[in-house]
Amino acid sequence: MNTTNSIFDVKYRALTIGIILVLTTVAFEGLAITTIAPNLAQSLQGIHLYGWIFSAFLLSQIIGTTVMGQQIDKRGVFKSILASFGIFVLGIVIAAVSFNMHMLIVGRAFQGFGAGALITCVYTSVTLSYPDALRTKILAAFSMAFVLPSLIGPYVAGLIAAYISWRFVFWIVLPLIVLALSLTFRSFRNLQNLQAQMTSAPKDSSKEMHAIVLAIGTGLLLTGLGMISDWKGIVLSIVGGLIMIPSLRKLLPQGTFSVKRGLPATMASRGLYVACYFATESFVILALTEVKGYSEELAGLIVAAGALSWSAAAWLQSKLDERDRGHGRKSRVILGIGIMIVGVTFVITAIVFSGGGVVLVLLSQIITGFGVGLANPTTGAIALQQAQAGKEGEISATLQFVDSFSIGLSIGVSGALIALSETLQWGIFAGVMMALSLQLGFVLLSLVTSFRITTRVQESPHPLNETETKLPM
Repeated sequence: MNTTNSIFDVKYRALTIGIILVLTTVAFEGLAITTIAPNLAQSLQGIHLYGWIFSAFLLSQIIGTTVMGQQIDKRGVFKSILASFGIFVLGIVIAAVSFNMHMLIVGRAFQGFGAGALITCVYTSVTLSYPDALRTKILAAFSMAFVLPSLIGPYVAGLIAAYISWRFVFWIVLPLIVLALSLTFRSFRNLQNLQAQMTSAPKDSSKEMHAIVLAIGTGLLLTGLGMISDWKGIVLSIVGGLIMIPSLRKLLPQGTFSVKRGLPATMASRGLYVACYFATESFVILALTEVKGYSEELAGLIVAAGALSWSAAAWLQSKLDERDRGHGRKSRVILGIGIMIVGVTFVITAIVFSGGGVVLVLLSQIITGFGVGLANPTTGAIALQQAQAGKEGEISATLQFVDSFSIGLSIGVSGALIALSETLQWGIFAGVMMALSLQLGFVLLSLVTSFRITTRVQESPHPLNETETKLPM
């Protein structure tokens, strides 16, 4: 019987620290770019492509997630994570030296592929190495990886962009990558040895092609939506949708579109609230800097407050999960989404009414962050319960795919609304309000679908974890 109570027990400690370091690197880059995106877009004269700063990253993350989900079980976590870091670094360098918005978008695409692959490696490591009783704890520890980046990342990025150059925000990520690799090398190599002892089910290689087709179709859709006032935009949108939907059906769990009870409903609800959170965060920054006239440093602090609130809630849900042994997971997801609805409503109110000011925006981000912090590790644990032996990479990749696609689509559509607003000369305020209203709709729909989530509590460790004590240190 497994009596392990801590993810920092001796047999888990090295891997836990390694996972946190990898995620810290990705988190720092993500939070920093969110803060400097308005400055960057203005500098490269590409405010009409603002949404693509995020969508290029997230759409390519879909490909990285799916490709790596297929490759991990063939080549192992260690080789996969080295390749993922290499692609991520290439994207950082391209973005740092960009001389126009299109080159930057290419760099962001490489970063997205690498980041998606990295996080898929991490999810697989969790499924392989930790019993169900510890999974909400390690998933909560994911949020620990955001604490330091949340404290210093957005604010420092804002200062660097304002007083030096936004390019240095990319360059400073490279030393973090070197540190993460040097400290995690041994623990991921040991995990490779453990994985080599296990049999793996045959993988569906067609998923890689579906991911590429989906990214292309979604890109065409978003491009078309940005110029929907022109007949070419209408054509691109229709063609993109027709290409996108069949591949999306293939990549999501069967029954996701109809919100079938169980894993499909879990993925549907998660995709909607995650899309809402990250798109809201991105366009709140744009509203604060371009509409309200606040500094990038102040906008960065607001991003940090939301991320820290997420971390606090994730820690709280892990304690609650330990107390009720997972029986309250569905209730925590519903509660978290409900709290998010309140937060998004507050932020729309703050942007609409000039008297709302920065205090209400700050409060809204704290509330929204707390809500997503309750829901997100919990839906991750619920989904990982479904993993079968030899299919850990598949479930891990599906989680990351749902996050990447939903966020990319949401931010992309919102960015298209900004571009359309600029084209029709409605002004950036109208575009931002349309984008934020869309996110409120997403989180309301997420609440409805969350009632169809079902959970099952495992009384014994995941079958693969019977060998976890053999992991060499």
